Amino acid sequence: MADVTASEGTLRRFLHGLPGVDPVGLEARAATLGTRSIKTTAKAYAIDLAISMIDLTTLEGADTPGKVRALCGKALNPDPTDRGTPRTAAVCVYPDMVATAVEAVQGSDVKVASVATAFPAGRAALPVKLADTKDAVAAGAHEIDMVIDRGAFLSGRYLEVFEEIKAVKEVCGNARLKVIFETGELSTYDNIRRASWIGMLAGADFIKTSTGKVAVNATPANTLLMLEAVRDFRELTGVQVGVKPAGGIRTTKDAIKFLVLVNETVGEDWLDNHWFRFGASSLLNDLLMQRQKLSTGRYSGPDYVTVD
Repeated sequence: MADVTASEGTLRRFLHGLPGVDPVGLEARAATLGTRSIKTTAKAYAIDLAISMIDLTTLEGADTPGKVRALCGKALNPDPTDRGTPRTAAVCVYPDMVATAVEAVQGSDVKVASVATAFPAGRAALPVKLADTKDAVAAGAHEIDMVIDRGAFLSGRYLEVFEEIKAVKEVCGNARLKVIFETGELSTYDNIRRASWIGMLAGADFIKTSTGKVAVNATPANTLLMLEAVRDFRELTGVQVGVKPAGGIRTTKDAIKFLVLVNETVGEDWLDNHWFRFGASSLLNDLLMQRQKLSTGRYSGPDYVTVD
């Protein structure tokens, strides 16, 4: 696959040679899989799995160390009334909050993810983006969530996007890299497929739908398309890449639909938080309430879960 990225021309020919996406067929399959009925013990398993896959996220200008510590506390102990509740996979914060989060989760298996590369717009020079990433890694981030240059991608400068991802990957060190495409800005499913392949070819450990900061974020259809891409990439290269839908996934019903997509498209190898994540904040609250409903037979009061 190295020859594919040898020049702008070879990369363009490869990307435009990928099979075209049938939008109607893609959306129909995603919708059909979303109708699967998951009940009783299977639902309980799915809820716990979904909790364990959450990147519990706060990415606001008003974030404070206290808010981040509280979020980490919730990640470590989502339901204080039930110590059997799984921990979330990670907390996701801005680079200046990484050190606070690392201290708060120390000694646990909860990871600290940091957005970087001038998130969410990505409008900065490469040296600035690399410095942003280096700062987060130096502060102890286990994972980096970078954004691609959508302007470069939409202008057809594919090799520039590839080289930027590759450069960020190199400064990540041992931190895993999630590459955010902002699918709501890529306009077409063909573009989402091409962006997925650019990210994987450049060394992404995860490909991620969205920042959660635009109108259209994760959808079953765009996530299904990305799952097909990682499946095909592993078949071709032997390298497994994770997928992270982010933004707009708020209910247990939504989360289970996405887990069905994973199971039916790429199988059990991806049904683990090392390979699949939800970028979310409010989703955890609904999962906890549904979990208690299965356990007790009744819904909790409105003050059962914290408001993030």
